Amino acid sequence: MKPVQILNFAAVLVFGVLVGHHCSRAPAHKFIDAPVGSVAVPTTTQTSHSIDALRRGAALTTEPESLPLARVENADIRRARNYPMQPPTIPHAIDGYQVDQHANRCMLCHGQTNSAQFQAPPVSVTHYMDRDSQVLAEISPRRYFCVQCHVVQTDAAPLVANTYTGADDILTPTPATGE
Repeated sequence: MKPVQILNFAAVLVFGVLVGHHCSRAPAHKFIDAPVGSVAVPTTTQTSHSIDALRRGAALTTEPESLPLARVENADIRRARNYPMQPPTIPHAIDGYQVDQHANRCMLCHGQTNSAQFQAPPVSVTHYMDRDSQVLAEISPRRYFCVQCHVVQTDAAPLVANTYTGADDILTPTPATGE
């Protein structure tokens, strides 16, 4: 090493030690005495108007109790769709289904060849078309991962009110009231 490099290295080292030593000395009034390993309690209390409505009233310094997991609806009944072109929901549990680059468990029942045997609705013919509308022998790679569009339904209570109005409700004429 050249003498200039050694001098630069020493200067940076001394500077780092001095800055680190200075930063480690914090005023005592900034911290609350707490045993090692515990969480320091903030000096302000949680207000009732929390910025996180999903904490269900729990203070920020505590972990809220977990809600029980919602159960998957397993009725095997087709749900009505809320809008045109809405993908159908999955009316059964899919835990443990392998859907990856090696296999697609959904296609065992919903493929064109097995749907009658399993009494499952076959996937749409559009799932067998490429982007140029050419019909393919196998499902299109663009449609291969079913859960990109199709989801299971659970019995979970909604977190917010649903004010959605479907197209059928909007387009249905309301009866005249005679006023």
